[in-house]
Amino acid sequence: MHGLTLYSNPQSRGRLVHWMLEELQMPYETVWIDYGDEMKSAHYRAINPMGKVPALMHGDLLITECAAICAYLADRFPRTQLAPPVDDPRRAAYLRWLFFAAGPLEQAITARKLDWEVPEGRERMVGFGSFEDTLATVQQALLGGPWLCGNHFTAADLYLAAQLGWAMSEGIVPERPGFAEFVTTAFERPAAIRAKAFNDQYMAGNRP
Repeated sequence: MHGLTLYSNPQSRGRLVHWMLEELQMPYETVWIDYGDEMKSAHYRAINPMGKVPALMHGDLLITECAAICAYLADRFPRTQLAPPVDDPRRAAYLRWLFFAAGPLEQAITARKLDWEVPEGRERMVGFGSFEDTLATVQQALLGGPWLCGNHFTAADLYLAAQLGWAMSEGIVPERPGFAEFVTTAFERPAAIRAKAFNDQYMAGNRP
């Protein structure tokens, strides 16, 4: 198996994959893909037919979709302890909240950002049901803290913190008990700080 190559854009969800890669403390390469023609080019679509970022190559293996990339890396590099082992009882909560953050929560945030309204009585047709129910569920998940699996930080915490942090900074998700503390603590991790600096450097025109 050869190295890790991330295709990303600093204004994309690829930021959270950068964070995940920094948690591994392993070498990786970043290929920056600009929005527009480059991202929709035949060359990049040969990597990801969706013409979207992020995409991760691990040797000749391709992984797309942020949650899948995080889950893959956590399992592929178990020494990082970013995912409970398969036979660990905490694995259930880990998988539940990783995919809740990538599914219902992201859908609810996107709907609110774009002013999509679920027609009254049709809540059962959408995965998140309602915005309020989704946030209440996240709040309940954080009550046992400090992390989703108790005292152990995992890729699920990373994913949830990235989603909440962005949505709160955009004014989409209002402050609720535990939200700000959870996000702040997660973003104080050295890997999160390194990933932010790396993306901000590119945004400032200093391409690494």
